[in-house]
Amino acid sequence: MSSAGGLLIVGLGNPGSKYEGTRHNVGAEVVQELARRCDERLKADRKVSAGVSAVRLGGVRCQLAVPQTFMNESGRALSQLIRRHPLDSWEDLVVVHDELDLDPGTIKVKRGGGLAGHKGLKSITEHLGTTDYLRIRIGVGKPPQGSSGADWVLSGVPKATRILLDEATSSAADAVTELAGNGVDAAMREYNSGG
Repeated sequence: MSSAGGLLIVGLGNPGSKYEGTRHNVGAEVVQELARRCDERLKADRKVSAGVSAVRLGGVRCQLAVPQTFMNESGRALSQLIRRHPLDSWEDLVVVHDELDLDPGTIKVKRGGGLAGHKGLKSITEHLGTTDYLRIRIGVGKPPQGSSGADWVLSGVPKATRILLDEATSSAADAVTELAGNGVDAAMREYNSGG
């Protein structure tokens, strides 16, 4: 599916140890897992406000990136990354992120679409002027009644939920690899059938 320029795979999260392990950082965890599987590490690159690593997934050249901006500034890092790694098509951009509208641990592959109130996606869409990029959505569930979405995605995660999210991180990394090697339609068939 991928063009000569390869794919840009971006995992969303917030920088700093305070946010590690929160629901909002599952996207970043997926990209870190992909780097680990390729025996690589994300290296800080201040020129693009992100940790980056070049790898091959499914035989395809991929640039992995985790923005080092806060979530609501993700688009700033993305626009810098795209200047450095121009895309042949918006479908060469894969954004991995948490999703309140999916049950914890559920994975869905999506082409374009709405933003569902996600501040990271909103920032990306404002900077890029399109919603036509691909997404790997990782369910974190809805907040309990009376709790705000922001508090929910940034709060501590109970052990049972963490196990689900760890499994989802691994599955989402598999989904990215499937997408890279066999295309978005194959990944959607594989990962969107259940849940």
